[in-house]
Amino acid sequence: MSMNNYELYKVFYWSAKTGSLTQASKALYITQPSVSHAIKQLEDSFGVTLFYRNSKGVSLTQEGAILYSYIEQSQILITLAEEKLGALKNLDSGELRIGGSDSLFKHYLLAYLETFHRNYPGIKLQLIHGTTPEIIAFLKEGRIDLGVVRMPIVDPQLEVRQGIQLQDCFVAGDHFAELKNEVVSLDRLLQHPVILFSRNSRARMAITELFQGYGYELKPEIEVGSVDLLIAFARKGLGISYVTREFVSKELEEGSLFEIQLDVKLPPSQVGLMIMRNMPLSSAAKKFVEIIK
Repeated sequence: MSMNNYELYKVFYWSAKTGSLTQASKALYITQPSVSHAIKQLEDSFGVTLFYRNSKGVSLTQEGAILYSYIEQSQILITLAEEKLGALKNLDSGELRIGGSDSLFKHYLLAYLETFHRNYPGIKLQLIHGTTPEIIAFLKEGRIDLGVVRMPIVDPQLEVRQGIQLQDCFVAGDHFAELKNEVVSLDRLLQHPVILFSRNSRARMAITELFQGYGYELKPEIEVGSVDLLIAFARKGLGISYVTREFVSKELEEGSLFEIQLDVKLPPSQVGLMIMRNMPLSSAAKKFVEIIK
């Protein structure tokens, strides 16, 4: 059946619903002869009569009533679909799914998420946690709308928009006070217990490679599964934690942790907002990207 059939059914629906070809023409903003022609086309294609003409207008034949019972359902569904899409476009309902790490959600995205939720309370927020490779996989599988990751990401299927810059560093509590206000060599640092993030994160890979470049093997004494534990263990004096400076600004400020000054420079890292290249963003995702800019 051609596309025109939908228009024919629409004319049939409004003629049956109003019981008048005149009313149907008004509802659809077309002429009455166009309505009559559309009804005739349908009747010819089915080989049945759909309407009785009478002085008041039109009424359905038995065959017309059977067709109407189906067409009415489809019209209701189409109207619901239009309303649903309208709500999604106007951000009255829908969902925004973002992939990233706990720490990036908490320390980078939280303020933006707060603004977005305040502006669009009808949008359901879903935060999906994972490492960078997992977030890339989620994006390609369509499980998330966008990802927040550490750069660089080199993948022709993905587009990454540059966000904030982060600086990783080693921090310790009072237990290692002898390292305060000193420039510490990598050799000396490694004489102390080091605490690292256990999952194969970008930060973990980068620091391991840096130490290898200087001829050292970085073997953590303790591995933990979250940034909060890295901070807590360092505060308790269980070791020297490798964390992102921006994520421990409060502890550094209050003095419960101090940053260890190394004799080598630790490179900064960039956070990126990652989306699928050449794929349209949902209205919610588009609006969130605008907020972050």
